Amino acid sequence: MSSTVLSASCKSRKSDLQAVIFDMDGVIVDSHPAHRKAWRQFLRTFGREVSDIELDFILDGRKRADILRHFLGELSDAEILDYGKRKDDFFRHSFSEAKLLPGVTQLFDQLSSRGIAIAVATSASENRTRSTLDRLRLTERFSAIVTEGDVVRGKPDPAVYCLACRRLDVGPKHALAIEDAASGIRAAKAANLVCIGVADRDRSEMLSAAGADDVMENFIDVSVDRLEAILARRG
Repeated sequence: MSSTVLSASCKSRKSDLQAVIFDMDGVIVDSHPAHRKAWRQFLRTFGREVSDIELDFILDGRKRADILRHFLGELSDAEILDYGKRKDDFFRHSFSEAKLLPGVTQLFDQLSSRGIAIAVATSASENRTRSTLDRLRLTERFSAIVTEGDVVRGKPDPAVYCLACRRLDVGPKHALAIEDAASGIRAAKAANLVCIGVADRDRSEMLSAAGADDVMENFIDVSVDRLEAILARRG
């Protein structure tokens, strides 16, 4: 179904919830262990050994260029492109370790059956985003896919969520974001979206402190009615 048809069907619904915009890594797919492994392997090619605490930096929804500069210093655009491809090669070898977050496909089914549009807003590159979603056979589920190359500034800047709303033709008061990183939550809130955090108990307080309107561990038994109730709290 095209985004135009989805937008039209959303506008005819009585519910205020017309779209749900998902981050990808850590929200749709539990890819963080694979990313940690890939970044560690990539950085070893530069003689860098990094701890788990240092690698926490990669989990905060930043653009790849910012991560590369954080670990390797100032880089040219050509180096960022080359190094990003090399890191992605390591990730592809680890991709089998990445699993869908529990309950996410069932939630997709519920949203689609209710005429609620689904989008992705991620700091990942377009190539990795589409290859990940293609491998998981999810690409066709989304009415809009926004990646790092679509915006100048990454999260916590709200641009990625503002663009997702525009592509869906849905106002922010009718959309809900789902994030697993503090910078992503701040981006969604700055775009005037209600935002749900996805995290285990160890990280839930951090997401709440960043402004999450609710926090859940995964999508098992999460219903559209629950999402609508969270959206309704904004008044």
